[in-house]
Amino acid sequence: MVNLEWYRTFKAVYKNGNFSVAAKELFMSQPAVSQQISMLEAHVGNKLFNRKSKGVEPTEYAKLLNNLIIDALDRLESVETSFRAKAEDANRLISVGISKHLFDCVGNLLISKFDLIDFTFAENDELFGLVDAKKLDFAITTKRFDTFDTTYEIVGKIKLILVAPTTLDITEFRQRLKADNFTEIEQWLNAQKWYSHDARIPHIKVFWLHAFNKKRPSMVPNYIIPSETEMLRLLSKNEGVAATWNCNARNFIKENKLQLVWNSFHVPEEFVYLLAPKNNNLKSFFDIIEKELKLFFGNRL
Repeated sequence: MVNLEWYRTFKAVYKNGNFSVAAKELFMSQPAVSQQISMLEAHVGNKLFNRKSKGVEPTEYAKLLNNLIIDALDRLESVETSFRAKAEDANRLISVGISKHLFDCVGNLLISKFDLIDFTFAENDELFGLVDAKKLDFAITTKRFDTFDTTYEIVGKIKLILVAPTTLDITEFRQRLKADNFTEIEQWLNAQKWYSHDARIPHIKVFWLHAFNKKRPSMVPNYIIPSETEMLRLLSKNEGVAATWNCNARNFIKENKLQLVWNSFHVPEEFVYLLAPKNNNLKSFFDIIEKELKLFFGNRL
């Protein structure tokens, strides 16, 4: 049976007209190249190369053989290169920057799609700086950065909502909400126990700014739990209210562990961006992450 490596060696010798040059190109010894050509000649029953003072020249049969096999061999090598590249991609470590609260949204999704990821937790501006300096392959942000050295794609939208455990009676709140009595709405909310993932209560501040046109709410959070997912998990088993991204609350609400208290139309949605350095040779990864995030955020609450 013919060995495809013989044909690869034949192609290299035919192209270079020299056994030594072909051996270097193939990372083989010259005797190994000579042996493979001799074995191919024995297989096809014809001499393929004539030696001359500076290398070899193909025989007429070698020219015919080259015409017959070159297209098929090129296609096989192209397939091999493609598979090798995919295998290298599958085992490549990529670095992804993301905020902690967005990681709670999509961390599991990214881990399910890639074998090797180095995550960095930071906020938007710091993430941009790391991508711009090519210290991160990708960043997922809620702020747009449009510069010459970076590229971005909008991959979804998120929105802040208020949630509570299903055991909390929110009938009174809904009555006040239906009456558009924002003073009493705020009073009811201020009377609840509050959970936050950050002592600076950024989510609550943003919600209050848009829902009540106030820069700062009057309540103080009762519990500060630095992971948004853990915060929601504990909230679901106790009493209180929290402001959270809708993507983080989605599964808790579907599983009837939390209930939606208020999805205010005054609170705007925010875009989620996938950011990467230009020309980082990781477009295949960018495309996969972009596709998966768009599918995820397409299933919004």
